Amino acid sequence: DVQLQASGGGLVQAGGSLRLSCAASGISLDNYAVGWFRQAPGKEREGVSSISVSDDAVYYADSVKGRFTISSDTAKNAVYLQMNSLKPEDTAVYYCAASSVFMADYWNDYDVNYWGQGTLVTVSS
Repeated sequence: DVQLQASGGGLVQAGGSLRLSCAASGISLDNYAVGWFRQAPGKEREGVSSISVSDDAVYYADSVKGRFTISSDTAKNAVYLQMNSLKPEDTAVYYCAASSVFMADYWNDYDVNYWGQGTLVTVSS
């Protein structure tokens, strides 16, 4: 079984921080890029950030550059998204995802092999 267990969402005021976690099982971070998509009500799903351990590379959407940091812990087979300076427009359900391909300039759900359950992030103004 492949599982991507997302956690860390919650309610935070604008300017605050949250850290999302994605605990992966059934796959290795050596073989998959892992990261986050988000979807707000009435909006398209958006690729937020991803990390490829094998490529030693990361991707960030323009909307989160400078505010979010993605990292991995291979010993725990986990990926984290540190979200700082949160804005109300960051409010969304965040989904962990894994892909067998990594692209440095985009994070496309077409290439996603596995999806995790979402965790809700709500940023109040």
